[in-house]
Amino acid sequence: MKYIVLVCDGMADYPIKELGERTPMEAAKTPNMDFIARHGRLGRVKTIPDGFTPGSDVAQISIFGYDPKRYYTGRGPLEAANLGVDLEDEDVAFRCNLVTASGERLTDYSAGHISSQEAGILIKFIDERLGTNHFKFYPGVSYRHLMVAKRGAEEHLENARCKPPHDITGQKIAVNLPKGDGAAALIKLMEDSRELLAKHEINQVRLDLKENPANMIWLWGQGKRPAMANFLDRYGLGGGSVISAVDLIKGLGKLIGLEVINVPGATGYYDTNYEGKARAALASLEKNDFVFVHVEAADEAGHNGDLREKITAIERFDQLVLGKILKAFKHKRNFRVLVLPDHATPVGLKTHTADAVPFGIFGEGVVARGFLNYSEKEAQKSDLYFEKGHELMNYFMKEAN
Repeated sequence: MKYIVLVCDGMADYPIKELGERTPMEAAKTPNMDFIARHGRLGRVKTIPDGFTPGSDVAQISIFGYDPKRYYTGRGPLEAANLGVDLEDEDVAFRCNLVTASGERLTDYSAGHISSQEAGILIKFIDERLGTNHFKFYPGVSYRHLMVAKRGAEEHLENARCKPPHDITGQKIAVNLPKGDGAAALIKLMEDSRELLAKHEINQVRLDLKENPANMIWLWGQGKRPAMANFLDRYGLGGGSVISAVDLIKGLGKLIGLEVINVPGATGYYDTNYEGKARAALASLEKNDFVFVHVEAADEAGHNGDLREKITAIERFDQLVLGKILKAFKHKRNFRVLVLPDHATPVGLKTHTADAVPFGIFGEGVVARGFLNYSEKEAQKSDLYFEKGHELMNYFMKEAN
């Protein structure tokens, strides 16, 4: 059997007035997802357990079949795994965004989706100026980076209450800074970074070009190294891979024993290489039993409140990723495909929600239930619902019918 999981990050949404009270998923042209709805099973899954902040870190752990209540420690250590940063037991890894601060407000959580090349220079600069034996900074991709608080740093930093910057765009910085244990040390790093970055040549050039400067770091998503069982061993698989542009997903894949495949042109944004991801998935399946493909673009559009780009991202995912894979497999036996968003990112809210999301399963042993299309509304008609999101993977791998 070949098992294929395709995640369109943040695809789910709410009905929108200008779409005639349809969601972006309903408005988008998605013939391949609709094929799965008509010829396979449609259902809903709650990927965010009660009490957890809705985010891709928690949701993706659920989708892979691990209970976040047991395994989730924070987003930072997942990204550290992909960056090759080995965490000691007492280390606390933080996600470190490059953001745009304007006056008293945070105006852009991604610093204009700054290039990795520019960002790498800025993070190296920050590490040189603010890094110590206790705090180290590591470059990642675009605006997404890492800070590790080493043994001997402020105690209990993992307990600080930090807000994701994509949740506070346009809001005042002061009221959203870290609070609780260790907050003072984190705030000092963030405020010192603003003074340093504002003067950097890269940001002067970005301002001249009318681009948002990366003039502050934002620390959040912290945690210690988790211990997770090997995914392949759990399901008796002969090899598996994960394909994504995002360190979080790749790091999680590494922690559970999957091969990470890096696709040229995969950016984590609107311009990502959809077809390259599909080709890489098909190539991986020639030797492996499992592949997990993640596409970030719809989530970014949701955070930006960009309805047109969200619909476009959904359509490209359907055509260029799912479509390519279905074309290769749908007339074969011994395969199953699972398609779903990890969470909703409504364009009207510009942030994640904890709503249950639709999923579709098609392939070997899956009996068609004749749903009309793949959408939030149609999935609500299904009696297949997983309150515990981590149970979906086991169903997909072993029980789907």
